[in-house]
Amino acid sequence: MSTDTTFAQQAMTVLYQHRMATLAQLNRMLAPERSSEWPRKKMNELRAQGLADHVTMPLPGRTRVWYLTDYGRSIAADWPELRGRPFPPVAADPLAVRLRTAHTLTVLRAHLAFLEDARHRGDEYGPLDWIPEKYHKVTDQRDDAVIADALLRYTATTSSGRVQYRAFVEVDRATMSSERLAAKLIGYARFLDYTPIPPGRRSAVQSQSALPLWQKEYPKFPRVLFVLTNIGHTGLLNRIKDLKSMASGHPLAAHLVRQVPVGVARLEDLEDHGPSASVWTCLDGRPQPCGWTDL
Repeated sequence: MSTDTTFAQQAMTVLYQHRMATLAQLNRMLAPERSSEWPRKKMNELRAQGLADHVTMPLPGRTRVWYLTDYGRSIAADWPELRGRPFPPVAADPLAVRLRTAHTLTVLRAHLAFLEDARHRGDEYGPLDWIPEKYHKVTDQRDDAVIADALLRYTATTSSGRVQYRAFVEVDRATMSSERLAAKLIGYARFLDYTPIPPGRRSAVQSQSALPLWQKEYPKFPRVLFVLTNIGHTGLLNRIKDLKSMASGHPLAAHLVRQVPVGVARLEDLEDHGPSASVWTCLDGRPQPCGWTDL
């Protein structure tokens, strides 16, 4: 397979999974060693074939945001690397893309911070190891669920061997109240303890041998990472205080923080220093910041 074909297929795979991306983000994910002109040519070829399209965002910058057309998504859905992944719930039209651009591209910025840090450290983490909008039920009720902005799967190489990490990532652009953000801790706490009642069992007492739902997918409950942006230093401190207050004051949230590493950091700090730097505040009361794997 030629390099040109490889990039085109990789770009379609990435756009399928991440919904959309700017040319600069595609370049950083798939061809960081090349100038932007080569990926631009390849994306325009995909557009000419009806597989991808773009919208142009308003000033400043008039950035083009790329996405797959319905035709492109139907083709990519059959590829082995995407098999079993949910079909993106975003209609492939310019209006739908514009309505989701701000949040989706910010979430992708966080992914790129982890990706570039992993490359620098020699760890195993690729463009598809960040799974957006990860859904999990927290009760037997149909619509009662926790939906993380992303699930991160990461393998670090350490002096003692390979260590696998997983994390639920919540990206906050200061578009929701601090109280609502902190309440997400309760949702993860409910998922931590949710054990479905097997069919035919009448009560939770009869299902004591059943496993929590998360153990069907994860060997260890993923850590929870809050990534904040669009706020100044005071706003950051206030949100951290509110998260700590929830973690110590609500019994479910307190239970979560005792069992699971939970940290909060600014997106800009991840981009400037890398997620492995000491930029994370741990909600377990530890006074000093640390890297995300040390939470």
